[in-house]
Amino acid sequence: MNFSPATVAAMSDDALLDLVQRATLSYFWDYGHPVSGMARERDNDAFGYSPDDTVTTGGTGFGIMALIAGAERSFLVREDVIERIARIVGFLETADRFHGVFPHFLNGETGKVIPFGEKDDGGDLVETSFLVAGLLTARQWLIPARPDVAARIDRLWREVEWSHHLRADGALLWHWSPVHGFAMNHAITGWNECLITHVLAAAAPTHRVPISTYHQSWAKGRDFLNGRNYGGVTLPLGPDYGGPLFFAHYSFMGLDPRGLSDTYANYVAQNTAHALINRAHCLTNPGGFSGYGPDCWGLTASDTFDGYNAHSATNDTGVITPTAALASFPYVPREAMEALRGFLTAMDGRLFGPRGFVDAFSPGRNWVASSHLAIDQGPIVVMIENHRSALLWTLFMSAPEVLAGLSRLGFSSPHLDKVAVA
Repeated sequence: MNFSPATVAAMSDDALLDLVQRATLSYFWDYGHPVSGMARERDNDAFGYSPDDTVTTGGTGFGIMALIAGAERSFLVREDVIERIARIVGFLETADRFHGVFPHFLNGETGKVIPFGEKDDGGDLVETSFLVAGLLTARQWLIPARPDVAARIDRLWREVEWSHHLRADGALLWHWSPVHGFAMNHAITGWNECLITHVLAAAAPTHRVPISTYHQSWAKGRDFLNGRNYGGVTLPLGPDYGGPLFFAHYSFMGLDPRGLSDTYANYVAQNTAHALINRAHCLTNPGGFSGYGPDCWGLTASDTFDGYNAHSATNDTGVITPTAALASFPYVPREAMEALRGFLTAMDGRLFGPRGFVDAFSPGRNWVASSHLAIDQGPIVVMIENHRSALLWTLFMSAPEVLAGLSRLGFSSPHLDKVAVA
């Protein structure tokens, strides 16, 4: 799809957001696995990452939220979306689980685990938390129309054994393998994309973890507290310059950051600062990369010209990833819209197609990815929708267990003010 600058300039913001959401949804709707309905991990294996039957659990959680947004905007037929979610739930009920925890990748036809790495052939607690966040959002959406499917989702949620991943010192561990046990020994400590994992682990109606895990492990992470000033913007949490921008997106697909705070940070302030610092780095452009500017910014994890890389201000290789700016609409709407308009005409119009924007591009190398990734496409649809209507935030935050978990951990939120939390 080629857009001239004049065409883009003539389109309203709402028309452009409709265009991007509708096209990006195609990744999950038209390209969803034909058997399981799950989100395929990617639509291009130029780097030999995965075959077409590889589906992603976390990316499916994002995709479920995206499909709900599509139904609510009438981009998709509501009844069809409900049936797709029911198919996904049915697949998950019989797919490989390990103490209720799903692996990173599954075979979308057989439901068998596809190892993510040599010792990563079992439960992945972080990817499971992304999936569960999407499922809980769907549960809340489905309660009036399909209480039967909502009840099945509830069972999947209750069967996740978060406490099985507790280490003796109270840390929550990312991986468990039926062959290697906890050999990877990767503690989920902050700051990164895993706030949602800790919230759900504390919120779980069964197999809950103690609140000390959040305060004595997650919040004691090496890159948790920051407080430094970057070009006039103070960053409360995270590594130098914030790290890749997906830190501001993945946990906040469902968690509403507006007014959300605890003893460590105000989370809309955290995420807004991160987006502004990431953008400012691209405008300052200390690496002198071609193409960077107000309409071409955004560094996060994505494909690149030589594989996959977690791009950030401290790891900048000249690769711009559209999801970085576009999933930041709730935090920096004006700056994100400027990037959206720029992406439509950049690189001779090669960035936008039937499944939305390509995963990444490098103007200086004249390189454009041939791929789309579930974990990058999902946040575009979902965070644009949260910017427009707060739909996914409203649904997820209506789950009473989520509110109870936030309350236990010491959070404050306008959502908590509306209800009495046990």
